Parts: sequence; structure tokens; C-alpha cells
Amino acid sequence: MRFDDILTGAIPEPRGRDGLVLAALLAKQAGGRLTVAAVQPPGWSTPGPARAEEAAWRAYLKEQARITLSQATQIAGDDAEYVSHTHRGSGRGLVELARRRGADVIVIGSAPGGARGRIGIGSTADQLLHSSPVPVLLAPRGYADDPPGVFERITVAYRRGPCADAAVASAAKAAGALQVPLRLVTLVVSSGRKVEIEERMLERLRDQTAADLKVAARGHRRRLEVEVEVLEGRNVAQALVTTSWRAGEILLCASSAGGPLRRVFLGDTSVKIVKAATCPVMILTRQP
Repeated sequence: MRFDDILTGAIPEPRGRDGLVLAALLAKQAGGRLTVAAVQPPGWSTPGPARAEEAAWRAYLKEQARITLSQATQIAGDDAEYVSHTHRGSGRGLVELARRRGADVIVIGSAPGGARGRIGIGSTADQLLHSSPVPVLLAPRGYADDPPGVFERITVAYRRGPCADAAVASAAKAAGALQVPLRLVTLVVSSGRKVEIEERMLERLRDQTAADLKVAARGHRRRLEVEVEVLEGRNVAQALVTTSWRAGEILLCASSAGGPLRRVFLGDTSVKIVKAATCPVMILTRQP
């Protein structure tokens, strides 16, 4: 995974700062190029007197895009490239731009209404998380209010499966690009009941999970500092709070194995992880 070309969306709302700050930090630490896009809806074509209203509407959209991008320069700086793009859906518009410009990752903020410090999935994120041809990085709500100075570690939510090795390889490349250590964690969800047969099954699961993590980390320790950890709780949210998270952490999740190749496709477990995480989360594309 590379971060040579980073694409982020800009919106004229306070929550738009979260994605911008995250994208700017990523571009700075990875030495990548940053493109900030304002995706605007199209005008309409109506015959007769309504054409005057259409012209006014188009002028309004153009001015809104100019204002939005002007505000974005206060965060992303003069070195970023600023573009305006027309599409009916903001997420699909970013997908179109990512394909056209050969972006390596798309960065956006959280949807409105979500809890502070958590990620809310709105219409833009939903479109991206089911069709993006490149990884999608999501910033929690309020991330711009107290951002870290640098990224400090990449953690991968690891689960043995067909795409697991490709996901770890991508995460290792990302950690190398950012010059940070890599951590592999597997979530074990248990009922918490003290039933003997369940305890025996859980013990075997813990042993197998620890062995899987050890194998997954093998080969990457020559180039990176790699940690492995098993997180256990009654649900995904409880499991995630059983470990410590650094201020400059990024959590990576693989796409669902049932999704299309080389596309982001969010599965049920990944949705739970995204909603429970307290740090930025990146969803990788599904690899063969």
C-alpha cells in the first residue's frame, strides 16, 4: 500500500475539518500529494423561462465550491491541489475522482449526529464502503479538535481467512510508509458464562488465535516492529477496550471476503469495529 496520492472531500461544515486534518497529517508523514475535492450536485436543464433559474443555481453551486475549497486551504495548506467535481452522490463522486486521478486512498470525516470520538456512517461513507476501488480512511467525530502530532502505530484487526495474508501485507507496507510499528489483533467474542464446555472451547480458540497471529506476523519482523495481541470481550466494543490505543493510532480492517475483488466492501464485523473504534479506521480493498 502506498500513500503517494491522497484524496479527501471538503464540505462547508465543521465536521468536514476532521477528514481534512486526517488527510493532511497522512500526506505530511507519508510525503504524499493531497487533493481536496468539493463534490457538488449537478444543475438541471429545463426549457423555457426556468433556464434563468438554472443559471442562478449553477452560479450558486460554483460559488459554494469556491468558498468550501477556500476554507479548506486554512487546514490543508497551499501545497494541496483543490478541485471541484460534479456528481449526484458525494461518495460516488469521490470514487469517480479516485479512479480518474489514480488515488491511493480516500479520506473522509464522520457523519453528523454520531457520538464524539466515534465514527458515524452516513450516505457518503456508505457509498464509499461498498464501492471504492481504493482503501477508505474514516476520521472519528471531533478528530480535528485535538489531532496527534504524528501517527504512532498501525493496528490490524486480523482474522484468519482467504484475504488475511493480503491484508497484513498491505498493512505492513502502510506501516513502512509511515515509519511506525505494526500490531496485529484478533477479537474473540465470548458469552461470559462459566460453562465448562464453553470454557474448553474458548481455551482452544485462544490457543489457535495466538498461533494464527504468530504465523501472520512471521516474515514482517525483519523490517518492522510487530506486536500481536488477542482481545476478548462479550462483544466487539468490549473487546476493543481491553487494550491500549495510542493517540496517533490507525486501525485497519480487511473488506468482506464476499465482496467484489479490488473493491471496498464492509462486512458485519467490520461495521461493528468501525462504530466502536475511537481512532481513525481504514477499510482495505479486497485482494485475491
